[in-house]
Amino acid sequence: MDLEREMRAAVRGTVAFDAGARALVTMDASNYRRVPLGVVAPRDADDVAAALAVCREHGVPVVPRGGGTSIAGQATGVGVVLDFTRHMRAIEHIDPEARTAVVRPGVVLDDLRAAAARHGLTFGPDPSTHSRCTLGGMIGNNACGSHSVAWGTTADNVHELEVLTYGGERATLGRGLPGPLHDRTAAFADERLSVLRTGFPDLPRRISGYALDRLLPEHGRDLARAFTGSEGTLGVLTRATVRLVEPPAARALAVLGYEDESAAADAAHLLLPHRPLTVEGMAADLVGTAARESLPRGTAWLFVEVGGATAAEARARASELCRHAAADGALDHTVLSEPAEQRTLWRIREDAAGTATRMPDGSEAWPGWEDCAVPPARLGAYLREFRALLGEHGLRGSPYGHFGDGCVHVRIDFDLLTPAGIARFRRFSEETADLVAAHGGSLSGEHGDGQARAELLPKMYGPELVALFAVFKDLWDPAGGMNPGMLVRPAPMDSNLRFDVLPSRASHPVDVEFTYPGDGGDFTAAVRRCVGVGKCRTSATTSPGGDSVMCPSYRVTGEERHSTRGRARLLHEMLAGEIIEGGWRSEEVRDALDLCLSCKGCRSDCPVEVDMATYKAEFLHHHYEGRLRPRSHYSMGWLPVWLRVAAPYARVLNALARGPLAGFAKRAAGIAPERDIPALAREPFRRWWARRARTGSGRPTVVLWPDTFTNHLSPQVGRAAVKVLEAAGLRVVLPPKAVCCGLTWVSTGQLDRARKVMRRTVDVLAPALDAGLPIVVLEPSCGAALRADLPELLGTRDPRAARLAASIRTFAQALEELAPGWSPPRLDRPVVGQTHCHQHAVLGDAAERRLRERAGLTGALAGGCCGLAGNFGFEPGHHDVSVACAREQLLPAVREAPAGAAVLADGFSCRTQLAQLAGTQGRHLAELLAAALPES
Repeated sequence: MDLEREMRAAVRGTVAFDAGARALVTMDASNYRRVPLGVVAPRDADDVAAALAVCREHGVPVVPRGGGTSIAGQATGVGVVLDFTRHMRAIEHIDPEARTAVVRPGVVLDDLRAAAARHGLTFGPDPSTHSRCTLGGMIGNNACGSHSVAWGTTADNVHELEVLTYGGERATLGRGLPGPLHDRTAAFADERLSVLRTGFPDLPRRISGYALDRLLPEHGRDLARAFTGSEGTLGVLTRATVRLVEPPAARALAVLGYEDESAAADAAHLLLPHRPLTVEGMAADLVGTAARESLPRGTAWLFVEVGGATAAEARARASELCRHAAADGALDHTVLSEPAEQRTLWRIREDAAGTATRMPDGSEAWPGWEDCAVPPARLGAYLREFRALLGEHGLRGSPYGHFGDGCVHVRIDFDLLTPAGIARFRRFSEETADLVAAHGGSLSGEHGDGQARAELLPKMYGPELVALFAVFKDLWDPAGGMNPGMLVRPAPMDSNLRFDVLPSRASHPVDVEFTYPGDGGDFTAAVRRCVGVGKCRTSATTSPGGDSVMCPSYRVTGEERHSTRGRARLLHEMLAGEIIEGGWRSEEVRDALDLCLSCKGCRSDCPVEVDMATYKAEFLHHHYEGRLRPRSHYSMGWLPVWLRVAAPYARVLNALARGPLAGFAKRAAGIAPERDIPALAREPFRRWWARRARTGSGRPTVVLWPDTFTNHLSPQVGRAAVKVLEAAGLRVVLPPKAVCCGLTWVSTGQLDRARKVMRRTVDVLAPALDAGLPIVVLEPSCGAALRADLPELLGTRDPRAARLAASIRTFAQALEELAPGWSPPRLDRPVVGQTHCHQHAVLGDAAERRLRERAGLTGALAGGCCGLAGNFGFEPGHHDVSVACAREQLLPAVREAPAGAAVLADGFSCRTQLAQLAGTQGRHLAELLAAALPES
């Protein structure tokens, strides 16, 4: 293709026109999908100019793209997508005196905030996607966030912008700066002073349309402000100078409970005279049962943050605000001053964009009427009418958002899969636009118009102003090359829907092995779970409310295709068959999934619980069906079989694994040459068990699961667990025959064999299930397989599968439930290590935390993933990524451990990674406790 060849010759950055690269950017976080010709990641402004010149010569449109979290469709395009997240992400300068920062458009907001924090400053706007959204995207959408009541929108915090137009013109935008663009836009404004002064509603969150009133003389002819929020339709941002603010030294969070959502909305604007930093609203339908127990009485809440010079001052201000709120209808309140407590609640709010995509019954909900804003004093009335309108159309939604600014987010259970449902989507949108306009509001209060709302702008502004938007666009972009179909001359709101290309379950069902219970057995619906909010694209291993695992491969590579979202996008396009061809045989999908560690972190950390580990297993099953597999699938996939065969020859095999034949053995087995082969136990755990005396007759009985790793590789863990469980007054038994969870076959996509193994396991354990005995699993990955993979692979065809899953307990859970009066030995020492990723994602570690506290083990375990992840880190080509994952959190935690600290690692993979990379012996919690017990 001439376009691609010329682009590669002109641009020094990354140029990708392959199917995989294009598939990754067909969608943002909206309902829309457009297929680009290629993706260019420029290195600097000169690269941007060169790319624009090539596109201009070929008449190809351009769409600038940041983090791809836009919710109105404006980050999708049919021409060339300019990706600023790869190279143009430098923070060039921070001036603490002037309180400004100079940044490139690909800078992630949290990176800027971290850099500014070293000077006691921050960037005020903070959308919930702050860990992955970019400054360029925020300027394109005029993003806001929860602190806009204090610090305004992005437009209020922009000083100067350097831009390039589609025609190649360079300009620096600001207040009254000289230049041809300023002259043309000033003349444009002077010819229309009357309509620009009277046509725009006065709202704190007026995001819709172009801010043409900022061109008025009384507003300083602020062209940077007018450009902000233009959604990539006017030009390409290459550098921005933004304003910084000084946050308060201390904060307190007042949580106010109200009788219902309307009462909370009516009260929100009454809190503004108290100068809060945030006034966020949320009702009970978006708050889980566990979280609701920690909230004050009511069915709707306002989260109101206040600041102070000291913690005492912030708390006093919060208490005073609560006193006034009680007079205005608040039923109850609580004040949180501890940062950890506040973070837990903020996580509920920040994840709402994802959690709201699932209704309480599990059905899907979508953006579309996502973020309108009305005058704050009218919010209660608007919400009552909005709820009524939902009912008239037979729709459901859960409003939440920035009540102090009159801005409401909501996901609605639109049916966007059938013609009738799409027609209802249009009717509802048109009527809601009328409702917003009647309240003097803005169709968009944060996320922009894009394709979702631009068609409806005449209802808000009238035809005269909308016509002026087109004139203004043409001043900048007469060729119409910048993000066409957005904001001006928009595509219809019900076209380009991303669901149109997916196979219908009724006419083209996708044959799958897992049951996907949360998606009605529909793999297409499972893939649709990813709504694109991009939480997996963060580089942090901590998040509000706790540690995070998702997504280790993205944090290491920084590439979209190695994020959970990227892989979901490729699966979406695989099902569509338009860009990614070959279906299950797709090499693009295989290559993207190759670096998925199957850590299951997305199952818990993704707001919509995308389970990429399961999707990967499903894909590998079909991809290699009837074909030769990688050698590692036959060696490590069948590891339980080979270890049973090898057990009698442990001494000889261990010697060979460290001798001159080790390299040959690793090549034959598909094991990375950098890895050492773990040593086999000379006495497997089950053999030790068979020769020991039985104790504990008449005590509560537990079945100890002798997993493959404990049995053949770490029998000392099993022996320690028996010692502790019996010391706690429990009777320990083992299954009468060897059993297996099937994990290694699942992780390599050998699902037919996994199912056979699981069925045999259920048969062996049937008597224990009938007796109601709990099954204690020491290896977290095996526990997660039994808790999740087994019932989701066997399904309802064998009801015993669900009973087995429900009987699974971790070591700490068993002690807490069955021996609540037992006191563990006091170790009174610090502990370091990492919570196993499968434990974090599937089993939970609350009982482990409590047990460590009772035993005097102090300190928190690290987040992230160890990087070995079962067979992943042993496979050729994965070593560097595996090591990089370990270097994120685990290795530094061990290296910086205080004197006398115990290194805790409940998973065999974690212990192996520590031994091979750090020369450190990690120990299971059972081992630490057993070592402190007196010998019997």
